[in-house]
Amino acid sequence: MNLKGAVAIVTGGASGLGLASAKQLLEKGAQVVICDLPNSRGAAVADELGPAASFVAADVTNGDEMAAVIDAATQRGSLRALVHCAGRGGAVRLIEKDGSPGSLEAYENVVRVNLVGTFNVLRLAAAAMARNEPNAAGERGACVLTASVAAYEGQIGQVPYASSKAGVVGMTLVAARDLASKGIRVCTIAPGLFDTPMLARLPEEIRDSLGKMVPFPPRLGAPDEFAALAMQILDNPMLNGETIRLDGAIRMQPR
Repeated sequence: MNLKGAVAIVTGGASGLGLASAKQLLEKGAQVVICDLPNSRGAAVADELGPAASFVAADVTNGDEMAAVIDAATQRGSLRALVHCAGRGGAVRLIEKDGSPGSLEAYENVVRVNLVGTFNVLRLAAAAMARNEPNAAGERGACVLTASVAAYEGQIGQVPYASSKAGVVGMTLVAARDLASKGIRVCTIAPGLFDTPMLARLPEEIRDSLGKMVPFPPRLGAPDEFAALAMQILDNPMLNGETIRLDGAIRMQPR
């Protein structure tokens, strides 16, 4: 897909994987609407990125707020691309160390953001893309979702995160089949250990030790590497319905 002049939405675009994706979309000539929480650096980031970028504050689980993001995008032109990076972590054990059962509320919160939020963003973006005129290849749009290797090898304490990301993996092929008649592609990236703001809060020695867990290259992934794969998915019309691990061949241990 030729992104020059197209409009793209990047959720979680104020930092990390989303910000790297927004920058690469701009380099390809797209106009980018960044969506992130009101307390994020989204507005400042959009100013730094220039007039082809704008920011709309929204919670991905809120239908009205995400509809406003879609409206802002379609006012710029045809919404052709979505890179959905917004998500959250949260540790819950089935039995906590004090013997109490794990928190249902905490589990629901993580699943709501990561899985329900993905469905909410995808349904609204796809409805807008379906109104586009198809390009020469018959495409109306393409969507990149974000899962995690935790979908396959969740570690102890990652029950909510792993199950929410497994839900995104399970959504991918079905969504691609659902939207095939509209000329809209859907793929998912399942990153491993990446150098994101979440990991940046850890001491350097812990970050280094995490990087050494990766077979090759033995380091944390760079957000630009995630963004590069997202751009390749948007570019290649035969990539559809697939979840791609981006992890340096890591397979996570139980703890």
